[in-house]
Amino acid sequence: MKRLISFIIRKIPRHILQRFAHLVLPMVGFFYRGNTVECTVCGHTFRKFLPYGRMPPRPNALCPHCLSLERHRLLWQYLKEKTDFFEAQHKVLHIAPEASFISRFKKMPNLDYTTGDLVSPLADVHFDVHEIPFEDNTFDIVFCNHVMEHVDDDIKAMGEIRRVLKPGGWAIMQSPQDYDLEVTYEDPTITDPKAREEAFLQTDHVRLFGLDYGKRMERAGFRVKEDRYVMEMDPKRVARHAFMDDEIIYFAQKD
Repeated sequence: MKRLISFIIRKIPRHILQRFAHLVLPMVGFFYRGNTVECTVCGHTFRKFLPYGRMPPRPNALCPHCLSLERHRLLWQYLKEKTDFFEAQHKVLHIAPEASFISRFKKMPNLDYTTGDLVSPLADVHFDVHEIPFEDNTFDIVFCNHVMEHVDDDIKAMGEIRRVLKPGGWAIMQSPQDYDLEVTYEDPTITDPKAREEAFLQTDHVRLFGLDYGKRMERAGFRVKEDRYVMEMDPKRVARHAFMDDEIIYFAQKD
């Protein structure tokens, strides 16, 4: 199973996986019936989650019902407990929208919700994150997860997100990180896909963020809170939802 999943996500574009995986994985989930783990997004329980990832696949990662990964389940719970996302009226831009969130966010009556992506047919609007086609001070919230490791200029892209946020608005822009790195590692001379995978974890990544990730957001003009929410959580709860126990959530606000 691990080798098959690794092969699939290496060879099939993300937007195609998102479009068709929900038709197949629930059938796989039948064989994972149980009550050891629980998805915070869809509420379904299993004896364990599916493996997912490239180098190599992570065990107990993917919910076979809603396709949430560890970071999605953690973000859902963070939004629920630490923000008014599910209660207050918000105008939201969701860049590179995750399959586990799209339909749920679209159904929420308190949200004016727009999705955007460079190529995905699942998105409402198509654009390059370096040049977001919305006016200044348009949105209350922007989500842009696992994008900044792909773009040519992450500071410019973050600056564009800040520009379209209203004063007081906030963004969450999670990215893969190496917590052993003090400073983000990037080298534009590394262009070979295999070399990029070895250096940055994936063939289409152009950098690997270190502990200075929040500082890079500050360079784009944000006020950043590095929230160690999951590290303050009961370990039994972390295990129940299969969260990554060391993920920092970056809450980036526009003054």
